Amino acid sequence: MNTPPLSAEQEALFRLIEDTREHVFVTGRAGTGKSTLLQHLAWNTSKQIAVCAPTGVAALNVEGQTIHSLFRLPIGLIADTEIDQSDPTRKILNAIDTLVIDEISMVNADLMDGMDRALRQARGRRAEPFGGVQVVMFGDPYQLAPVPPRGDELRYIQDHYRSFWFFDAKVWAGGEASDGILDVGRHGAELHIRELVDIHRQADDAFKAMLNAVRHGVVTAEIAGMLNGAGARTPPDDPESPIITLATRNDIVNSINRRHLTALAGREQTANAEISGDFGRGEAGYPADAELKLKVGAQVMFLRNDTGAFGEPHRWVNGTIGTVTRIAGGTVRVDVDGHEFDVEPAVWERFRYAYDPGSKKLTREIVAEFTQFPLRLAWAVTIHKSQGKTYDRAVIDLGSGAFAPGQTYVALSRLTSIDGLYLSRPLRPSDIRVDPDVQRFMRGRAAPVQPRIGAG
Repeated sequence: MNTPPLSAEQEALFRLIEDTREHVFVTGRAGTGKSTLLQHLAWNTSKQIAVCAPTGVAALNVEGQTIHSLFRLPIGLIADTEIDQSDPTRKILNAIDTLVIDEISMVNADLMDGMDRALRQARGRRAEPFGGVQVVMFGDPYQLAPVPPRGDELRYIQDHYRSFWFFDAKVWAGGEASDGILDVGRHGAELHIRELVDIHRQADDAFKAMLNAVRHGVVTAEIAGMLNGAGARTPPDDPESPIITLATRNDIVNSINRRHLTALAGREQTANAEISGDFGRGEAGYPADAELKLKVGAQVMFLRNDTGAFGEPHRWVNGTIGTVTRIAGGTVRVDVDGHEFDVEPAVWERFRYAYDPGSKKLTREIVAEFTQFPLRLAWAVTIHKSQGKTYDRAVIDLGSGAFAPGQTYVALSRLTSIDGLYLSRPLRPSDIRVDPDVQRFMRGRAAPVQPRIGAG
């Protein structure tokens, strides 16, 4: 696979991961290239790695497997329940040199400790954190949080953990229970936090500083005034190039998209996805719409990078906005900035790791496929689904208010510059939310990446 070249700090961090056995948490602001580094690691490491993520869609994005399916862990709270392991699962876990976890901020403390316990058990090395496996994690806790526990699960977490975040798992050195008592002995892995700082999405230093203030929840009246002043403009009424709206809720997004699609002249056509194998249940785990409804003139967003000829520049990337100009012959023609491209259905593959006794190595086998045009209606998209995307301009609609920490930061940081910002209403102090556990954990802990002495 032809991966993008690494920056100096990305290369230094790759060498740290590749040349040591250290447990590393790779973090950084939006647009610093965490995904680029993960992709490079997956394709260029000499180690036996397994890549996983907490959700089906996140696992698809990194061509890995969900945590629960890789480890065969029960859904819900794991706590001190017995972990049943089949022989194939033990063989897979024994073959791993390095475990790579994407979107780590969505992993709760109980699941983190469950992975630790499963690896110790499978590898017969109960005194070593993660059974001797190197753990490399990618994510930004300022953007995505784990689903908060409820009921009995919440009471268990409160009794046993300082918080439900992954970094408060007992496996980490200094991991402590809610009563402040350290659980020493079989625990105590050292977590090395490395923060990528070079932002590739925005070039304007002033806008970068504003985004950083939103990320850390330290927005001054002056910064708020600049953001609200820039966003108070009326979006240009250009039917040829309408602006995408980033909204907090699915119902708002669906209403906007349906209204615009209905208003277009012409016949509505539906592309049905082809789904084979075990692709999970429900559309929440699908990478695209199972039923994609389109008309000529529809504004759409690409859902994955162009896989064009080797060495050729990408014609579009994940998040590119375009307009449908033709639907015929099994293709959808999309205009992107005055250039028209015929888009064909794409195949998303769901992988599962297996152990090959002949080579004594991990292999990846395809267990399911999802085939659909890599497009989604894009007059509006939820802030959550805009994660990882880049837009030149967007209307940010926070409705009655941001309801999750980091939501406003995710929305604002999708933009390449403040010139593309349009706000449906002014930002309020209550929209700037940062989880206090994240502030406590990250304060003074994240070190910028330094080149390793003598690293090649």
